[in-house]
This record gives sequence, C-alpha cells and structure tokens, in this order.
Amino acid sequence: MGFWLALGSMLCFASNIMISRYAVSRMHVDSGFFIVLGVNIVFATLLFWIEIALRASPFAFRWKEAGLFAAGGVVGAFLGRRLLFDAVRLLGPARASVFHSTAPVPTLFFAWMLVGETLRPYDLALMAVVLAGLWITQPAGKRNAPADADRAALRRGALLGILTVTGFGASNALRGLAMRTWEEAVFGALLGAAAAFLMQIVTTRDWPRVAAGFRNATRGGYALYIASGVATVCGAILLIQATHSMEIALAALITHTTPVAIFPISLLVLRNREGLTLRTLLGVALVLLGIALLALR
Repeated sequence: MGFWLALGSMLCFASNIMISRYAVSRMHVDSGFFIVLGVNIVFATLLFWIEIALRASPFAFRWKEAGLFAAGGVVGAFLGRRLLFDAVRLLGPARASVFHSTAPVPTLFFAWMLVGETLRPYDLALMAVVLAGLWITQPAGKRNAPADADRAALRRGALLGILTVTGFGASNALRGLAMRTWEEAVFGALLGAAAAFLMQIVTTRDWPRVAAGFRNATRGGYALYIASGVATVCGAILLIQATHSMEIALAALITHTTPVAIFPISLLVLRNREGLTLRTLLGVALVLLGIALLALR
C-alpha cells in the first residue's frame, strides 16, 4: 500500500511542477504562495472533517507529534516548496524536477539521524539505480556558452534547488517520525500548512508588492495557484501516509521521481522546449526499472 500511496504523491507533485511553470508567469510568487498555503489549509481541513465523520475511532491530540508535523511544514511546505517555485522559474520544470528528485538523499540522512532508520543493501542498490537514472535524465546544456546573466540564473537556480531538497528531506523525516506514534496524515498535513502559512506572514516584508500581485493577476493565475494548493496538499497527505507503511527514504524516493511524469509532458505538450534527448529516455528507463523492482520487493 505504501508504494502506491507514494506513487500517487509523485503524480501530485509532478502536476504541481507543471502548474507552477504557468502560475509564476500570471501572478508573482510572493502573492501566489499565500493562495497555495491558504488552499492547503482549507482543503486539508475539509478532508479532515470528512475523515472524522467517517472514522470509527475518536481523534486524540498529541502535542509532541503535532510539533513534529508543524516543524515539517516549516522546512518542507514553507522553505522547500516556496523555493521550488523560484527554481522552476529559473531552471524550467524539467531541470527543477531533477533537483526535486534528489530529495531522497537528504531524506535518507535525516531519517537515519532522527528516526534511526536504515535500509538493506538491496534497497540501497535500487535507490542508487533510481538516482542514477534521475541524474542521466538531466537535460544536456546547449552548445553555445550561456550569457553571464543566464549563468548567474542557473547558479541561483542550482542553489535554490539544493535548499529545496534539503527542506524536503528534513520534512519527510520529521513527518515520518510523527507517523510512528500518531497516524494522522491529514491532520498532520493541515498542521504543516498552517505553520508554513504563519511563517510566510511573519517573513513577508513587502506587503504592497503582495497586494499589487493580487491586483495585477489574471483569473487564470488565481486558478493555477488554487490548483497548485490542491495538488501539493494531496501529495503531502499521500506521502505522509506512505511513510507509515514503508521506509521513509523509499517513500520519498518514489515520490520524488517526478521526471518520469514531467518529461513525457515536456516532450508532447511543450514540444521538447527544454532539450530532452535519447539520454533522457535511458535515464527514465533506469528509474522505471528501479521503481518496478521496489514494487516487487
């Protein structure tokens, strides 16, 4: 079950990366991210009340686990996901998805440090196969040397990508640790979104710019950020639930194989605008092989 939950989470986050490509051009991220987090809270609250109405066991609040979920929201939903929007804007969805897909590496480290989780040699080998495939899928650079401005943007995008996956890795471990003793994936995602929303309010300085972003945005911009909010909170819930029935690092590995979904869309819908090649197909094949073996383990 954990495998399929993680796979569903991957599809949600892959959808968000594609949505982000169009959203950032229709509303500034500083404004749009408020919508994303607000929708996270509203949609998770709706799902939570539906869950409460359908479940047989009563809900019992636990402070320690709630704190872990909130901390996971700060480093994941606030730091990681916020920086991912900027990484998509600077690098494009395909290259940003490659950075996004390396999150299992810091997740493995944080899961070992915080949870004491270790993987068997076979699992580590499959993880290496998937990560190697994801590395190969990285689009090759153009033959002509990029302009200084382009190189600066790429360097900034790379730094944002590293910070993004570090935030995701720590978040995965914190939420997985909470799920060991408190199986409340939906409420945990709600707490994380609320904590991230609070951090966004506290750290925002240029409120006139945020207001201008709302005023100047198109209806399509609002719709795209709302869709992003639904996709990201669903992805978070599925990943959190997956960590309850499988290793945290492996759940993160499956969730972050977003290039498998992103690259076909880039080829068919975006007309290969990001320069994907046969090398990309080889990398995707390795990723799919690793995922298939994980499903059969």
